[in-house]
Amino acid sequence: MKKLIICIMAITTLAAVGCKGNQTTHPESEIEKKVAEYAEFTLTSDLVNNLTDNEKQLVKLFIEIGEVMDDIYWDEYFGNENRRSLDTITDPAVRAFAEIHYGAWDRLDAERPFIGGYGERPAGANFYPTDMTPEEYATLDDQQKMNQYSVIRRNAEGKLIELPYHEAYATELQKVDSLLEKAIGLADNPGMKAYLTARRQALRTDDYFESDMVWMDMKDSRLDFVVGPIENYDDQLNGLKCSHEAFVLVKDEEWSNRLAQFVSLLPEMQKLLPCEDKYKQETPGTECDLNVYDVIYYAGDCNAASKTIAINLPNDERVQLAKGSRRLQLKNAMKAKYDKILIPIADLMICPEQRNNITFPAFFGNTCYHEVAHGLGIKNTITSHIPCRKALGAQYSAWEEAKADVCGLFLTQQLIERGLITDCTVEQNITTFIAGLLRSVRFGATEAHGVANMMCYNYFQDHGVFSRDTEGKYVIDYDKAKEAMCGWAALIIKVEGDGDIDFATKYAAENGKVRPDLQKDLDAIRDANIPRDIRYNQGVAVLGL
Repeated sequence: MKKLIICIMAITTLAAVGCKGNQTTHPESEIEKKVAEYAEFTLTSDLVNNLTDNEKQLVKLFIEIGEVMDDIYWDEYFGNENRRSLDTITDPAVRAFAEIHYGAWDRLDAERPFIGGYGERPAGANFYPTDMTPEEYATLDDQQKMNQYSVIRRNAEGKLIELPYHEAYATELQKVDSLLEKAIGLADNPGMKAYLTARRQALRTDDYFESDMVWMDMKDSRLDFVVGPIENYDDQLNGLKCSHEAFVLVKDEEWSNRLAQFVSLLPEMQKLLPCEDKYKQETPGTECDLNVYDVIYYAGDCNAASKTIAINLPNDERVQLAKGSRRLQLKNAMKAKYDKILIPIADLMICPEQRNNITFPAFFGNTCYHEVAHGLGIKNTITSHIPCRKALGAQYSAWEEAKADVCGLFLTQQLIERGLITDCTVEQNITTFIAGLLRSVRFGATEAHGVANMMCYNYFQDHGVFSRDTEGKYVIDYDKAKEAMCGWAALIIKVEGDGDIDFATKYAAENGKVRPDLQKDLDAIRDANIPRDIRYNQGVAVLGL
């Protein structure tokens, strides 16, 4: 009863929320302004003319499965008990902000709590007990504790145990299993049917290798469905545990055909990388896809705060070495960010003489080749011959994202100069890339992409890539930009190839943060009320299904 009284008292204040500990209050305008930083965008596609009746039914099933992935993700990141405590929120703006961030921590503000009573965001999210000590974890005698697809919990005696996902989320995954059974029966495309069958088995066993291999062979389906525990960004304790998510996608055939010609060039692109030869001896697979999609549903990890606009999967190095990877460009989501965020930033921050070098083809190309670059470079260190991901631990994701950023820009330059890309110039790609950094560094440095963006921005600044004119607008030196992209790429690939975790940790700590002059620019962008990211109107009703 005492707890109930405290909750009632708390929710009667102006904007206090939840019933967990002391409450944080916000002026109404402040929290509404935070919500407004996410521009609304409706996810649709021409399903009537592009999909069969069976495919439309598949979309509905995929969205139902995505809703379950969303529920699992809430528990992984925030915890179901914490989620239930949010039910006391009465302020619609605070509730909306909590839903955007899947909890009480602002992901674009160093994951600081915006609701009182929850404390700092646990480094291990809810994959581990929040009261677990490093000593406890070190003495846990279970070889599976390092499994990407498991959580650590306490048993009835308070001892740590490892639970594979298929046991920890048995109830939720049983519902997914039933929905997948229906989807397999509806799937007319052989590749989709094989993938759904293999993914169903993977979700039962937490062994995703075979389903990833089958997904790589799914070449001609008009639909795609990315589902399961995939990225490990939320585990900031060990950089290990994977979060559940789902994407429902419809292929854009016209744009996909434009990109198909580049797949066979991947081994040649590997040789072009501006690093020592010893770091580019691996040969990337050439069976990878490079296709364009309309995304019509996000769920779980990919829907939290800043939204993904391109996908490069699978993450399993064994699959990448055997078959490459698939690069899925989410064109409608890209266009939303370009129109609603990048263009206003460029108008505000780029000098008038270079402003016309901001183009959507350049933005699309930079994003596209970011994903291509994930498959390039080196997967196993040249020192200990173990996966770079394992050698760099929690540092790996940030350095890998940094590699993809700058190597993608480098490869785009090479293709333009060879006449293989004709809808933009090198100067347009560089200018759009710099403006894109100003867009993306606003996400902060609480996860891999943010650290990567800031390391790149600071490296470019230190090497004279840009200066500011008398009005504070960016003026880009294109010759220095070309030199810096090569130097930054070489450094990143060396760090990964050497598995040099000590250097990676020290460099990221010193350079993966916002400096005062950049903060002034970000303040100007904020004061101009330019959105930081987008949030979606989505679902079966929106799609007219």
